[in-house]
Amino acid sequence: MEASKIAADILTQVRKAVVGKDDTMARVLLAILAQGHILLEDIPGVGKTTMALAFARALGLAYSRVQFTPDVMPSDITGFSLYNRETGRMEYQPGAVLCNLFLADELNRATSRTQSALLEAMEEGQVTVDGESRPVPQPFLVIATQNPAGASGTQLLPDSQMDRFMIRLSIGYPRPEDELELLRRKGRGNPLDQVEQVVDKPGLLALREAAAAVHTGEAVLDYIIRLVGATRSHPLIAQGGSPRATLALAAMSRAAALVRGRDYVIPDDVALVFRDVIAHRLILSPRAEADPKADPAREILRAAPPPKIQ
Repeated sequence: MEASKIAADILTQVRKAVVGKDDTMARVLLAILAQGHILLEDIPGVGKTTMALAFARALGLAYSRVQFTPDVMPSDITGFSLYNRETGRMEYQPGAVLCNLFLADELNRATSRTQSALLEAMEEGQVTVDGESRPVPQPFLVIATQNPAGASGTQLLPDSQMDRFMIRLSIGYPRPEDELELLRRKGRGNPLDQVEQVVDKPGLLALREAAAAVHTGEAVLDYIIRLVGATRSHPLIAQGGSPRATLALAAMSRAAALVRGRDYVIPDDVALVFRDVIAHRLILSPRAEADPKADPAREILRAAPPPKIQ
C-alpha cells in the first residue's frame, strides 16, 4: 500500500477521537514519520492528550503516560536499580520512558532536573542508569504537552530541550460545530474506543525508512540552508536555528513529500513545515518580544526565493 494511503488511513482513525483539527493532526503525523518528537502547547482541556493517545492506538504503539508534577523524580522516567535480596544483585527497574510512545503530560510543571531526564532518550535513543546505558524500544517518540508559559505552576523548558522537539503545535479552541460534534460523540461513549490500528510497529518503521529515503536535491538542500541561515542574521532574532533545526527541517520536508505521494522533495514541502519546525527554536529580540504581531519566521519564508525545480 502506498505511504500516502496509509497516512490517510491513520488520520481517518485519529479523527474518530479528535474533531476539527485536521491540519494539526497531519503535522503531528509528519513529525512521527520524520522520526521527531512533538510538543503540544495549549491551555488544558483542548484535546492534547486525546490526540496523543489516538495516534498511539492507530499506530499500534505501546505507550506510557506520566502526569508531570513537581514531585516526579528523574528515576520515574529513566528507571532505577533495586537490590534483590534473593540474588544479592542490583537489578534494573524500567522507567516510564521505555516504551514506543511516551506521553509527557504537562511537562513544564516538572522540575528542570526531571525535564532533563528525557534529553538522552529523545536525542540518543537510550537511558543511562548507574553508568549502564539501555536502548529505548523502537520505534520511539515523545509527545509532550505543556501549558502556556505563565500558567499556574509552570516554568519554561530550557532551550536545549525545546531544540530537541521537531515541532511545536497549538491545538486551540474548537469551532462551535466541532464542539457540538464532540458532545454527540461523548454521548455515545469514549471516542478513543473507536480508534482502530492501521499499522504495526514494523509497519511504522518501514514508513520512517521510506521517508528517510526520499530524495532531496541540491537546490532544495540549498533552500533549506538559506532559510535556517536567515534566522541567524535576522534583526528581530537574538538566537537563530541550530544545525539540529536544519536536519529537522530536511527530515520533515521528506516526510511531507512522502505523504504527498512523491519520492523527492520540492520547495513547497519545505515551505509547508518551515514555521512549525523553526519557530519554537528561536529566541526573539526584546523588540520582537514586545510586538505581538512580529513573526520573523514568516518574514524569512516570504523573503527567500524558492529554487526552480526542473
